[in-house]
This record gives sequence, structure tokens and C-alpha cells, in this order.
Amino acid sequence: MNQVSHQSVPLIQVEKLCKQFTVRKHHLGTLAFMRNLFSLQVRVIKAVDDVSFSIQPGEIVGYIGPNGAGKSTTIKILTGLLVPSGGDVRVDGYLPWRDRIAYVRRIGVVFGQRTTLWWDLPVIESFELLRHVYSIPNTRFQQNLAEFRRILELDEFLDTPVRSLSLGQRMRADLCAALLHEPKLLFLDEPTIGLDVVAKERIRQFILHINKQRQVTVLLTTHDLSDVEKLCERVMILDQGRLLFDGDINHLILRFGGQRRLVVDFVENYPLIQVEGAHVLSRNGFQVTFQFDRQSVTASELIGRLSLQYRIGDLQVLEPDIEETVRNIYEQGLLYDHE
Repeated sequence: MNQVSHQSVPLIQVEKLCKQFTVRKHHLGTLAFMRNLFSLQVRVIKAVDDVSFSIQPGEIVGYIGPNGAGKSTTIKILTGLLVPSGGDVRVDGYLPWRDRIAYVRRIGVVFGQRTTLWWDLPVIESFELLRHVYSIPNTRFQQNLAEFRRILELDEFLDTPVRSLSLGQRMRADLCAALLHEPKLLFLDEPTIGLDVVAKERIRQFILHINKQRQVTVLLTTHDLSDVEKLCERVMILDQGRLLFDGDINHLILRFGGQRRLVVDFVENYPLIQVEGAHVLSRNGFQVTFQFDRQSVTASELIGRLSLQYRIGDLQVLEPDIEETVRNIYEQGLLYDHE
């Protein structure tokens, strides 16, 4: 992944962003229809609540959280689809909702559940239409298309109507469409949703390619945390409209990951294996998996204690993955405790 200099001017600057929605109160029960018809009672929903962050050119940042956390609302504001209720947003010097015509020529957007292509047209004709929409010079268009066709393996379905594509094929076509005009910034909303393992990996490799080779900045929202783990060095966690964490993934796991695992292959089949600071999670013949808390004991201390008591053939330390870490954060409210 790109090594980003944090001394440069931010591409995205968000300060105290707020977005509220007013919803009429819905009554239930007897005469509910009449009460709903004439009721003026409303409630205010804070979809985004005082969120601030900046993103530097060249970063790939994961923006994650449960359903209703405010991720999609933030993305819609950053792409100019919604006007915020308060705060300040600058993207590459633009106010997205005010400067939409000029602004959209500098960004790419891919929504995993919606396509930007023309449903009944062959894929290649959608690309040609986008060439005219974005006024892309033909030479530049052909060069970009040739590169993306090769990397995304588009040739097999370029002449196929979009409505006849598989989900994986459509996503590859949407990614190509979003980048033909060479945007500096790419917004990805659930880009691998519903895809099989092979299709997901192809999409991830393409994202890494355009980030490294073209220095495209990427803001990624997803429920598939393996996307974040494989693509991002930085993650932002949102819940109930509030930004709870913004930092390095490794720091997140180190701070909130909790339990680590030590897998040990012993030379002998010891009937009873015990070690201070860890407990046996599982056992398979000569191989034993221990679980231990990083705050209580280090891996090296644990290995030292084991080697004094037993003969060890091989060992491996396993860190918790980001999915396990984030699950622990939400289930135990860890980020709220550390505010």
C-alpha cells in the first residue's frame, strides 16, 4: 500500500459535520389512521453527529460501523447528494453539494447495490456514453479502457447488456466506469457485497492497483471486514452517528484486540500441559493452541515458560483479526469506555 505523507494538504477535510432528519411520529393502535393523519408530532434523528476527520491524498481508508451508524449519510454528503445540517466539508477545495457539476468530474463513486451503467445497453456502449458525459479525450479514454479491460478482464462481457451481467461482472464494469475519467478520489460503498471469494479478490487487487499506480484516494464503506483488513492501513469506526475511532488498524487490534493465540507443536505427546498466563483453547495430537491476554503476558514470556517445561518443535503467534476486534468493540462498548 502507499506510504502517505501526513504533512500534505488533506484531500478531504470534515469539521463538526452534522446531519439531522425530521420524521413524523407514527401512532399505532385504535384510530391510528386518524391520529397519523392529523398529528404534527415529529422527532429528530441525528444521522451524523459532530464528526470531524481529514483524509490525505493517496490513502485508502475504511469507514465502518453497524447499520444505521451514519456511514451512507456521510458518503452522500461527501458526494454532493445531501446537504449537511451543520459543519464544514471541503473535498479537493470544493463544497460537494454546491459545486456539484465541477466536483463530480473529479470523483468516482461505486455503490455495490446500484449500478451507474445503462441497464439495457451493452457495457461498451455505457462506457462510450460516459466518455461524452465527462468529455474524455478519445486517446485518453482508449488508454484507460485498455488498461482496465486487461486488469478487470472485461472483454468476455463488453458486448453484453448490463441487465444480463452477473453481480461480479457488473461490479467490475462499474469500477471501470467510475475511473475512466481519471478521478483523484474514489468512493466505494459495499464494493464486494454478494461476491464470491475469487471475485472479491479480483476487485481488491484492482483497488490496490489504482491506488498504487494512479495515486487514487479511496474511502471504503463495507460490512465485509476482510476488505478493510486487506486494503486499508487506517480505519474509522462510526456508531450512532458519532466517530468513535480513527487510526491505524494495527493500533486498533493492539488496543482492543484482547485475546491472542499461541499454537505450539510439541515434540512429545504430553498428557497434561499447563502454563501460567494462558489456557488451552484446543488440542490436536502434539499441537496445542493456547489463548492469552496481551495485557497480562507477552508472547515471548509465554514461550519462555513453555520451553522450560516442555520440548517444542514449532510455534506460531496468531493475532486477532479485525472482524473479531470490531465485534468485541460493539458487544462490550469498549470505545465508549475509552473516550
